[in-house]
Amino acid sequence: MDVVVVGQIARDLVLVVDDVPGPGESADVRRRREMLGGKGANQAVALAQLGVRPGLVGVVGDDAVGASLVGQARRDGIDMSHVVRREDAETGLIVDVVDGSGRWRYLEDLPEPVLLTGADVAAAGRPLREAAWVSVQLQQPSEAVQAALEHAADARVALDGAPSGTDRDAVLAAAHLVRADAREAEMLAGDRLTDADAAVRLGADIVRRGPSMAALAIESGNVFVWRGGHLVLPLEDTPVADTTGAGDALTAALIASLAGGDRPERAARLAVAAAADTVGRPGGRPDLDPAALRARAGVPE
Repeated sequence: MDVVVVGQIARDLVLVVDDVPGPGESADVRRRREMLGGKGANQAVALAQLGVRPGLVGVVGDDAVGASLVGQARRDGIDMSHVVRREDAETGLIVDVVDGSGRWRYLEDLPEPVLLTGADVAAAGRPLREAAWVSVQLQQPSEAVQAALEHAADARVALDGAPSGTDRDAVLAAAHLVRADAREAEMLAGDRLTDADAAVRLGADIVRRGPSMAALAIESGNVFVWRGGHLVLPLEDTPVADTTGAGDALTAALIASLAGGDRPERAARLAVAAAADTVGRPGGRPDLDPAALRARAGVPE
């Protein structure tokens, strides 16, 4: 495995409607998709599509849904040997209701049994120690995050989310890459990010704490800051069906590009192209083609 992703696995049910109904109302579903989902699975799928050998550390139930998702992930080229099948647990479910403007509402059934524990992560200690990169999703319980960081001490660690609490500085210092969406970036800043300049300052502060690169979403685009430079890339003018999964595709493309030896600016452009490609389809599952991404990003092979 080149990259191990530590994160969420769920059944993703996408319902596309013209308008989300209010209380006491109903709406016809224009399109329905059911797929392997969750942030961890989305990233791992994207990495496999980009030519990286990914492994996934996560939890599913011991139900038929869990078995189906594990099988799909294996067909996608993901090593699932360290995914936990939790006894007497139902696999997580995310319902993504998307309106005609591409705005989503999530209904999440992710009970405690399908969240990672420290012991779950420790059981995957060997691949975490041997991987070149480890992507850790901070939406998982803190004990699982800490275990991942301990076992991945020799890897380049990508943090997806905003660390909080008393160990925030230590978590940041353990990372090579930090990626945060707009809400998470403002959590890191402790204030609203009103423009790209504010995000650049936040990114520079993050890099001073240890990471080599920060990727921050703002309302108008994405800001990338690394040691010795930064890049602000506006959102592409592209039709948006659903923004679900755009951040996962962006993170995966960043990791794949950096792991392949690309410089930060090229990696950033490819990452934004991956996100723009993903928003054109309902649901978080990516469908990335490396050559198409290079063309979209305007970078040579």
